[in-house]
Amino acid sequence: MLLPLFPLEVVLLPEELLPLHIFEDRYKEMIGECLAAKSLGSPGQEFGVVLAKKGEMEAVGCCARIVNLTRKYRDGRMDILTVGTRRFEVVLTNDEKPYLRGEVEFFEDETGAAVAEEADAQRAIDLFRSAMQKFHRAADMPIQLPRPYRYLSFRIAAPLPLELGFKQRLLSIRIETERLRQVVRVIEQLIAQLELVEKAKAKAGGNGNVLRENR
Repeated sequence: MLLPLFPLEVVLLPEELLPLHIFEDRYKEMIGECLAAKSLGSPGQEFGVVLAKKGEMEAVGCCARIVNLTRKYRDGRMDILTVGTRRFEVVLTNDEKPYLRGEVEFFEDETGAAVAEEADAQRAIDLFRSAMQKFHRAADMPIQLPRPYRYLSFRIAAPLPLELGFKQRLLSIRIETERLRQVVRVIEQLIAQLELVEKAKAKAGGNGNVLRENR
């Protein structure tokens, strides 16, 4: 079965929520077919989200499953909420329909490499909590990350403002410990940047001119 493909300037991660506004006729048709399959409980409910920039499409993507149709407009446009599911690699593309489809190979993490050690997971969660508190300027922000910690790297990377290139590389890695290590490194960099901004704002608030104090 060919997988419908939705090229976007977005990287969807497994378990990440992605709201979409569907307005092009070809994608109205594609989503309509996915919704029909969903209502029947039959195969064909998923479509693949793949990063596309400057006319080039990445080979590795993530399937999206429609959680619900949140709004349908009179002209056929739709607002839908989707969630990331399986990862895949595009082998061949097919353009027989108005929208692109692909022959894909689905893949998972290597055997025994889907969950990080407890200590590594806890450190990553603590850093993630610290980053989110700084982003939202909240001293106490509840973070719900229930066990098991499968796909923890994806779950904490999804809400953060990360570069598309980094998220794309993350999607391709098949060992959770390696993904988590890279996510931790990026979070540490984000926290350091946020702390620099906070210090700069504090100096500016103290004398009205950060540059003058640094002369």
